[in-house]
Amino acid sequence: MERFVNREDELSRLRGCYRSDAAEMVVIFGRRRLGKTQLVQHSLSDRDDAVVYQATETTSQIQLDEFVTVAADTFPGITEIKQNWEALLGYLGEQDGIVVLDEFPYLIDADESLPSVIQRLWDQRLRSTSGTFVLVGSSISMMEEATLLGNSPLYGRFTEKLDLRPLNFSAAQEFLPDGYSPEERIFMWGIFGGVPYYLDGVDLNQNLGSVLTQEVLSQKGYLHNEPEYVLRTELTDPNRYFAILTAIAAGKTTSNEIAQAVGIDGKQISTYTQKLERLRLIEREVPLTEEKAKSRRGRYRILDPLFRFCFRFVYGNEDRYERLGEDAYEAVIEPELPDFVSQEFENLCQDALPNLYPEATFLDIGRWWYKEHEVDVVGFTTDGTMVVGECKFTNAPLDYSALASLENHAAEIRWTPNTGNIDTEYALFTRSGATQSVQEAVAERDDLQLFELSDVTNASGNTIY
Repeated sequence: MERFVNREDELSRLRGCYRSDAAEMVVIFGRRRLGKTQLVQHSLSDRDDAVVYQATETTSQIQLDEFVTVAADTFPGITEIKQNWEALLGYLGEQDGIVVLDEFPYLIDADESLPSVIQRLWDQRLRSTSGTFVLVGSSISMMEEATLLGNSPLYGRFTEKLDLRPLNFSAAQEFLPDGYSPEERIFMWGIFGGVPYYLDGVDLNQNLGSVLTQEVLSQKGYLHNEPEYVLRTELTDPNRYFAILTAIAAGKTTSNEIAQAVGIDGKQISTYTQKLERLRLIEREVPLTEEKAKSRRGRYRILDPLFRFCFRFVYGNEDRYERLGEDAYEAVIEPELPDFVSQEFENLCQDALPNLYPEATFLDIGRWWYKEHEVDVVGFTTDGTMVVGECKFTNAPLDYSALASLENHAAEIRWTPNTGNIDTEYALFTRSGATQSVQEAVAERDDLQLFELSDVTNASGNTIY
């Protein structure tokens, strides 16, 4: 069983529903592998009045039979109830029980009337009970259609909604051995992110090269087919989406670049990117100074680091890695890995900013770019201070040209704070220290700070994607 880490807020909200004297309907959704089932099981560890049914892809009649078998362990009287969903769920609700329908989309696949049945039950019989109904699903699109969208049968009925996301950086660290250095922690985060299924399923006591060789590069590896599996469970025709993700991983990040790489008319590409955004596989990012809905300078990025790794390094190269065997990591992956991980390092530096500047209150934090100008970390504060940062995740020390470049790019940022005046603070984030000239500048200037990897890992904790 997966180790259970963090999720204290979600646990508190769930247990609050169980204790409530009113009827409660909870919707838990989120992409696969995030630990939704483990969350529910953990929340019920001290309860003896719960029915937890995990649906499978089978017929409605078999699902009903299995549900009665499971429910009878807690409520034996259910065997005397007519075997249809309305009667069974109505009976359990009137017993003030807790009913969990895990993989709810499988139940809808077998009986598309089920959301309407639950709606009618809720409106006519269950509102007056103190029962709790928990609907859990990994198919985000189907969960939205059944429960969250304005035209869905259960819209407005749920009393609690838990939108499960990957673990943040600090929570993910609980899966790593104690001896990991800040550098090793960032490398692991940059490849596996905050998905419990990934972090708990591989042997992180090995070095990174061994983990990637055995679990990702090998066609028999635990995570080799993970992105393909997720896509095929969510999409009926995944091939074009594969091509889009491959293009983004290769650096084609604008709509036009993706359309050209995939061979889709530029006017049609949004149909596909919006679907991937709904599935939380990609995100459209815009410069911090612009509104997302209005900006024409949006860039797409793959949210899950493992997806990004596989679409950049693995897919299309399987035969090559099989031929190279144990040498594949050292020959192909290792030289490019720091550059690959640098994107997640920048995200961590953004996330760390509030803790690194504890006296500031940040309004917005993100990236900024315009034409040839780009700044990795930008933070706007309530007092009119703009914090700008340069991130270097390289083997070489950060030199003075990086500071000069940051100052040059930052001068182009157009931000108008409420205070009118802008004070600029400069932050340098480095994996390999800094040259003597940079260290002297840091010592001499009040508006310049230098942060090492340990500063970033100690200050990071809220990053989600």
